[in-house]
Amino acid sequence: MPIYTSIEDLRRHYVRRTPKMFYDYAESGSWTEQTFRENTSDFQHIHLKQRVAVDMSGRSTRSSMIGEDVAMPVALAPVGLTGMQSADGEIKAARAAEKFGVPFTLSTMSICSIEDVAEHTTQPFWFQVYTLKDDDFMRRLFERAKAANCSAVVVTVDLQVLGQRHKDLKNGLSAPPKLTAKSIANMATKIPWGLEMLKTKRRSFGNIVGHAKGVTDPSSLSAWTAEAFDVSLDWKRIAQFKEWWGGKLIVKGIMTPEDARCAVEIGADAIIVSNHGGRQLDGAMSSIRMLPSIMDEVGNEIEVHLDSGIRSGQDVLKALALGAKGTYIGRAFTYGLGAAGEEGVTKALQIIHKELDTTMALCGETDVSRLGPHNLYVPNGFADPTVKL
Repeated sequence: MPIYTSIEDLRRHYVRRTPKMFYDYAESGSWTEQTFRENTSDFQHIHLKQRVAVDMSGRSTRSSMIGEDVAMPVALAPVGLTGMQSADGEIKAARAAEKFGVPFTLSTMSICSIEDVAEHTTQPFWFQVYTLKDDDFMRRLFERAKAANCSAVVVTVDLQVLGQRHKDLKNGLSAPPKLTAKSIANMATKIPWGLEMLKTKRRSFGNIVGHAKGVTDPSSLSAWTAEAFDVSLDWKRIAQFKEWWGGKLIVKGIMTPEDARCAVEIGADAIIVSNHGGRQLDGAMSSIRMLPSIMDEVGNEIEVHLDSGIRSGQDVLKALALGAKGTYIGRAFTYGLGAAGEEGVTKALQIIHKELDTTMALCGETDVSRLGPHNLYVPNGFADPTVKL
């Protein structure tokens, strides 16, 4: 394996190895991509407070997320089409997460099914669901997740309508993908990727095809997808999902204190401060800038996690110091997966862990549970959306 010293190293290898259609799917936001960019750039406004002459021995990044022990407070976020970044990609990522000791979250729009991932792992994983209209499909989805021993569901609440992603439209990336002469020509140049894809039987949406009414093959998927999402979603519906599931439930897509309060009131076990990686409402605030106000509103009542924009262990530390109990990486592990399969995901986790551990030490802390605002220099107005940094 090449020497990877940063997540950016993995990204550079990923873009060379993966077809443009699938690289662009991961590495893009909606409309002008302002929010996509600011999710990462806003972390740079926060600076770290260096401490010296502090005993740095015996450091620990171990923590817990929704009561589950984790090697570090970082989970693999749900990413659709992961199995097109690398053959059997969801299985590879789940295995890497399990071995490393962090949660893996399987997307409903995965290529490998819930059952596929359960068959190839030994520990419970989390399962992400969309807010779909079809009650029968949703109930069966929850039952399948229970049968697969999933320990939590993550309900994505910010996808009632789809934010326009220009790159996907130009590449013909849809469900299923619409292949063009240009995209096929590009795929033909990605020989290692293509050889792996030829060896796998998993090339469609395993959680949907053969399970949703009327979706018997990839060709019938497009019509179902266009009608499936529930534009009438409200908090009563989310509470209904919690009742159907009956286990731990995390609400993903919270970006205001008001919505955080609603999640507390329906009895969610955790919320994820997330703008869908900048892929939905372009012009929305970055997740890290919204975290402090959400912590002020509900931080003592519910476990708060953060997703969107994390590319390093320093980013993880900043989110934890601002109050998050856990964080998620989506693109960062996808880069590793596309670059080098399961080993690449492991490498992404190793890079982030080493950066988190070393940065924590240089900030004078030996345990992630002790991180707080005292470890940061946060500019005035950072948590005020009306202030332009």
